[in-house]
Parts: sequence; structure tokens; C-alpha cells
Amino acid sequence: MKQQNSAPATATAGRLQLDEAAIRAAGKSLDEGAVTPGYGPWRDDIVKLLNDALATELVCILRYKRHYFTANGVQSPAIADEFLVHANEESAHADMLAERIVQLGGEPDFAPSHLLDRSHAAYDESTDLQSMVRANLVAERIAVESYRQMISLIGDKDPTTRRMLEEILADEEEHADELKDWLGH
Repeated sequence: MKQQNSAPATATAGRLQLDEAAIRAAGKSLDEGAVTPGYGPWRDDIVKLLNDALATELVCILRYKRHYFTANGVQSPAIADEFLVHANEESAHADMLAERIVQLGGEPDFAPSHLLDRSHAAYDESTDLQSMVRANLVAERIAVESYRQMISLIGDKDPTTRRMLEEILADEEEHADELKDWLGH
């Protein structure tokens, strides 16, 4: 990522001070909505990270949906139902990511031809239940690590995006824990 242009709020001689120039600049370029000059050069990098995360979520939705419809076996109804729950939660994540991309002045990339190239996780066509669980656990662990790294990269550059990613990360960690519990059943 590039270096930030605008001066941050500072603490000098025991006093907290806001960056008055950045505050004045925020009153200009009204067509930018909530995106103020304080986002600096980070905005484009953050939009790219979010579009890659969006691709990952969309691939995960497709994988979970396939597994939901094709799971079979004694334990498959309960696990398949959880695959559907996870698919719906991944869909909510995708919606959050797309909405944030638009808020940042970017365009969410839903193009099917771009998804697998940008996704951190793979699609899976397993036919047995344990392989499905394992493939989804691998994907969730990849998502956990990807979100953890994005949160670290974004840091204080965009607190709104960071908080959103932290919320998604918590869901992905929960998914991974559930999937781990299903292995070997």
C-alpha cells in the first residue's frame, strides 16, 4: 500500500489536535459522499482488497450451495442444513463488502469470469460428506487468515472497513470451529 498524504490528528505537548486542513478539505468535493481526503491513496488499495474478499465470499456461497444440494448419507441432512446456513451468512458478507466498496467510490466486481482468479478460496465438487466438510474447513481457514491480514493492513487507515472486516472474521472463525467439529463424524 502507498503512504498516506493527509496529516493525522496529533498529540503535541499533552494536547490532542485535529488536522484542521483535512477538516476544511472534507467540506469540498461533495460528490465523494463519505470519502474525505483523509482516505488519501489508501482508498483504491482498500477497494481492491474488498473486491478480492467479495470474490472469495461469492465462491464460498457457490461451494456451500453445491454441497447443500449434493450432500448425502446418514448425517447429511443436519450438515447440509448447516451448509445452507453458512451459504446465507457468506451471502450477507458479500452484501456488506459490496456496499462498502460502493461507499468508498469503487465498483463491486461480480463478474463470474473474474471470481476464481480473485478468490482466496477454491471451489469444490466433492461428492462425499467428509470431503465436503474438509473443503469448506480449508476455505474457512483461508478466509480467516485473509481477513486477519486485511485487518492488519488496513489498521487505522479506514476504521469503518476494519470494523466490518472484524465482524466478518468472527463469523468465519465460528464457521471453521463448526466444520472442525464435524470432521470424523
